[in-house]
Amino acid sequence: MSTRDEETPLLGQQQKKTRTPLPLRQFCIILLLQLAEPLTAQVISPFAPQLIRDIGVTHGDETKVGYYVGLLHSLFFATQAVTILHWSRLSDHIGRKPVILIGLFGLSVSMYCFGLSTTFVGLVLSRALNGALNGNVGIMKSMVAEITDETNIAQAYAFMPLAWSSGGTLGPLIGGFLSRPADRFPDLFGNVEFFRTYPYFLSCAVPATFTAMAWVIMFFFLEETHPHPVSLGKLVKSKFNKKLAEGSVSPDSCTETSAASPCLQGIDESTPLPLRAVLIPRVFIAAGNYAALSVIEIAFRSVQPLFYSTPIELGGLGMDPASIGNILSVYGLINGSFQIFFFRTLHDRFGSKAIYTAAMLAGIPLILSFPLIHAIGSVYGVNWAVWCVIGVQLPSAIALNLGYSCIFIYIANSSPNRGSLGATNGIAQMFVSIMRTFGPASAASMFSFSIEKPENAWFAYYYLLALVFIGIGASLLLPRKMWKN
Repeated sequence: MSTRDEETPLLGQQQKKTRTPLPLRQFCIILLLQLAEPLTAQVISPFAPQLIRDIGVTHGDETKVGYYVGLLHSLFFATQAVTILHWSRLSDHIGRKPVILIGLFGLSVSMYCFGLSTTFVGLVLSRALNGALNGNVGIMKSMVAEITDETNIAQAYAFMPLAWSSGGTLGPLIGGFLSRPADRFPDLFGNVEFFRTYPYFLSCAVPATFTAMAWVIMFFFLEETHPHPVSLGKLVKSKFNKKLAEGSVSPDSCTETSAASPCLQGIDESTPLPLRAVLIPRVFIAAGNYAALSVIEIAFRSVQPLFYSTPIELGGLGMDPASIGNILSVYGLINGSFQIFFFRTLHDRFGSKAIYTAAMLAGIPLILSFPLIHAIGSVYGVNWAVWCVIGVQLPSAIALNLGYSCIFIYIANSSPNRGSLGATNGIAQMFVSIMRTFGPASAASMFSFSIEKPENAWFAYYYLLALVFIGIGASLLLPRKMWKN
């Protein structure tokens, strides 16, 4: 199948053009910065169930642990959903760099606060701050689109899931290995009262310090990619006067919603369009599929550590945080390596639509492996057969994550013009944040419900399979050929 039949203006005619080399210095810095969010998000996964037990909010009721763990995971995305579109649109005007600096600062401070929290209210406030001040993911995707062209954007987006995969590798490893250091390393930390009072601070401090270092690296070495940024003061003044600075279009100056409407003709390609001109069907289709993929993946990630940590008699495997961290880290490592070395080849061969559809279909065996693992574990314990089935989950998880690189390309192509890349990515990320708010809490709650009574045992897996089938249906709306600007 020809790539020429699959992709368009950003990706079209690749076989007839010389591939432009990626600007490695800037691109590597963007990947480094992108690592901050998944690292801070995933570091709590191995110890979150035990943290909930330690602070006593469940009063010893094991069946309620999943509800509170899901809430902690969802809070970040709930507050992010409220603010991310505003951060992304702001970056379309004042530039990408200052907005990302604010986001990195918020991530770092909130993670230090999370590690110092000893009450559930403190945990909630820390996670809420984490999400509200961070709108970086969509903005970084806009930066990648701005430093690439139609010959190398697929290659660049093949590396984008590397950040989440690396966060999925390092975050759980750090969280599991460094949690409760006074108990795990008594010779080194046993006499340090601070680590007995705050047993999870060390796990949180590592990603928080990494994020602070990333802030410094970005401040000094990352170049602004927005072609015509304006100062915040000029933007505020122009907004006050009901028009944008430097001749931009006012949201009040055009009453038509289509980017192709006459009042928007002649606008420079780098000029941000009014928000209603970005709210077009193809943006909603791309954003909706991104949300569908994300809710499946985040629901799976939420149930996975809960399933591993829940006692076997209640429907899990009864593993300790360190073992859970090791499993999640291996998943992340192999997944990231596969994305880097094989995605571009697969994409050139099959195209975005075929790969994305296959990714959605991979969710079916991914979910069905859970009850099979428990069935073996409940009879034989955690033996070699259990580890073999856990290993079988890996190809399905890798296939599911291939969908991210494809949907990033669809989102970039759905933007009405390059000046609205930030708003387009912001809309997509807002959809994803809403679904990720809903996904972890609902999946974890369904898992808790499923272990309350034996007759409820399959409810969590029915629910996850329903999400997969919704995602498969949404994938049918994506075009075989990319949209044209």
